[in-house]
Amino acid sequence: MKSWRTARVLLLVPAAALAAGLALGGCTSAPSDQVARTAPSPRWEKGAGVPEAAAFMRIRVPEGATEVKGAVRVQPQEDVYLLSFVTSEQNAEAITEDLHPDHPLAVEGPSSSSLSGDGFEHLGLTPPQELKSVRTTSACPPCVGDSKRRHVQGLEIHIGEIAGNRVRVYLAAY
Repeated sequence: MKSWRTARVLLLVPAAALAAGLALGGCTSAPSDQVARTAPSPRWEKGAGVPEAAAFMRIRVPEGATEVKGAVRVQPQEDVYLLSFVTSEQNAEAITEDLHPDHPLAVEGPSSSSLSGDGFEHLGLTPPQELKSVRTTSACPPCVGDSKRRHVQGLEIHIGEIAGNRVRVYLAAY
């Protein structure tokens, strides 16, 4: 009688293991509507530029702004949206205030922007961290309850002087 039970257990163990493997394997398959990224990251999103960056940041490029450029860098964890344009000092300060910065714009030492990286070079611009007398600040929309930008985790704002009352605004957001 004992050998019959042993044979029965030996037959049931592999069957149970097979059933468990099939059940667990069925639970781990990816939904068919999700697409895995196959392109190397980070990469520049083709066709994405000023409209996409401005929409993500929920800002309006001022009327009369020149040299308006934008791009989206797709990265493994979050995408980075870049936007730059030349406008008046007054417009630049109004945009900065609307972004609810953590601290006032201030000239800092050499900056190593974690958000923009080589992004502004990708747009054909000298990166703000390489310019002299650039005023810089940052913003954390979720930290200040900015309901207009609750989807934005952080922003870097750089204002570089040009001739006269014109400045170049550099914005990077994720």
